[in-house]
Amino acid sequence: MTARGLFITVEGGEGVGKSTNIKVLEQHLQERSISYVHTREPGGTPLAEKMRELLLQPDVAAAEPVYPMTELLLMFAARAQHLNEIIEPALARGDWVLCDRFTDATYAYQGGGRGLPEHWITQLEQLVQGELRPDLTLLLDAPVAVGMERAGKRGALDRFEQEQVSFFERVRDAYLKRAAAEPGRFRVIDTDRPLAAIADELKDLVQGLEYHSER
Repeated sequence: MTARGLFITVEGGEGVGKSTNIKVLEQHLQERSISYVHTREPGGTPLAEKMRELLLQPDVAAAEPVYPMTELLLMFAARAQHLNEIIEPALARGDWVLCDRFTDATYAYQGGGRGLPEHWITQLEQLVQGELRPDLTLLLDAPVAVGMERAGKRGALDRFEQEQVSFFERVRDAYLKRAAAEPGRFRVIDTDRPLAAIADELKDLVQGLEYHSER
């Protein structure tokens, strides 16, 4: 019987270096010959990627307001498709899943940022995911001012990136509260420091997860 794969999520606000550090994790998994799937949320499948386009395009909000509840339901609709098409099959065949954001982002952005009640998100989480939760969540963290400066250098901003600083402060606070509430799953990584130091910490954490999975 094939052992179930491990589910690692990488979380964080804008400009914290998710893309750069996910590449570090991918290289580490490749070096250790661990079969994995790299995916992202919202997105991951053709249908979920179309929902991502709707959620991120700045001109969508210009043409018609995107209500917080609409945003929340689209996030979970994309997640339901993603789970059934990509995540669950990969875990079942023994692959690790490395996911750029997952449900913690919904608690942070739609809960903390938009102010939607947490129990609404919890109900949808249970409906869509059942008991599935990440084995390890790496929360990449940096002061909002640092993250927004980095994000501004990447080019045109998407609909979320155009929000006010106060929005991103609420997002960061929500992330840190979740990390404090679940220390067994979360690891908070300070990304306002040299990349080499961050990479070493990430590799150590993944090696620790691999060790415990083999016991």
